Amino acid sequence: MAQQQQRRRVIILGSTGSIGTQTLDVIRANPDRFEVVGLVAGRDQAGLDAQQAAFGGEAALGADAAVIMIESVDCDVVVNGITGSVGLAPTLAALDAGRTLALANKESLIAGGDLVMRRAQPGQIVPVDSEHSAIAQCLRSGDHGEVRRLVLTASGGPFRGWSRERMADVAPADALAHPTWDMGPMVTTNSATLVNKGLEVIEAHLLFDVPFDRIDVTVHPQSIVHSMVEFVDGSTIAQASPPDMRLPISLGLDWPRRVPGVGAPLDWSTASAWTFEPLDERAFPSVALAKKVGRAGSTFPAVFNAANEQAVTAFHKGEIGFLDILPVVERVLDQHEPGELTLERVLQAERWARATADELAGVDR
Repeated sequence: MAQQQQRRRVIILGSTGSIGTQTLDVIRANPDRFEVVGLVAGRDQAGLDAQQAAFGGEAALGADAAVIMIESVDCDVVVNGITGSVGLAPTLAALDAGRTLALANKESLIAGGDLVMRRAQPGQIVPVDSEHSAIAQCLRSGDHGEVRRLVLTASGGPFRGWSRERMADVAPADALAHPTWDMGPMVTTNSATLVNKGLEVIEAHLLFDVPFDRIDVTVHPQSIVHSMVEFVDGSTIAQASPPDMRLPISLGLDWPRRVPGVGAPLDWSTASAWTFEPLDERAFPSVALAKKVGRAGSTFPAVFNAANEQAVTAFHKGEIGFLDILPVVERVLDQHEPGELTLERVLQAERWARATADELAGVDR
């Protein structure tokens, strides 16, 4: 008789956010597989208290508390669902403590770059982004040397098919009308500019050690195929499922084992059509810019991400237009002088990038 698998002990960072609450949904449905031993939220004390009452474990507020909890509470998996590069220190702490890192906080990997990857053991980082989870699943079909290219899918956002000129008068409410996913305002706006896809290209390069010239983006508005891997023999392996973050979250919790019933399968008894379109790089130049930034390395990706966050915030406050977001980011990048890749240097570069972006956007600090 097979021995029963021991429950995996889980710390959830960003527990009251979208990733955190969906992680708790998976754990609640699988109490024989997972146990919550720690919860960290940003500011929602009431929500955190309710979660602790329901699941037990330690509980705390703030990124600094997350680092302390990772270092002091014995666990198997740290789910980093924090929003923003404030998640970098907890990411490094989880890696240094030898925990499996289920990473939804792409900003920490992008900002930290090689600083993060040098600290990670093989297989220690399990991506929770749907695109990177899909690639990780597809890569099990072949060896690294057999990979020809990675193909990330993009929904195209609310302005798919629009010309750049047509986007001149886009309002914040328009940018938040994502056709497929329910996300926060920053990620949703980044999906509208396709900066989010650019960040994901950098993340894919770091996670899977594939050069930028072999990472492509295709527009797939149905959001059913979450990404693909093309192999040297001409085969393309795709991962397909209805849009539901609980599937990649469950794989992050128990990689490479699959959790039965975590998501609904596709319905093959009804007719459906999936379409794929080339990315319009003139209308959406952010992916090409992200590749340029990723190749430059050092602190450039951290500056790219931080400047973009400030520009998006300025857009939502009505201080700049939608088409001003990327030019502000480009001007910040042009002024940046990179330095040695350390945690302190990354944080310093981000502070500079935010202040410079605000200045260029005419924001009164």
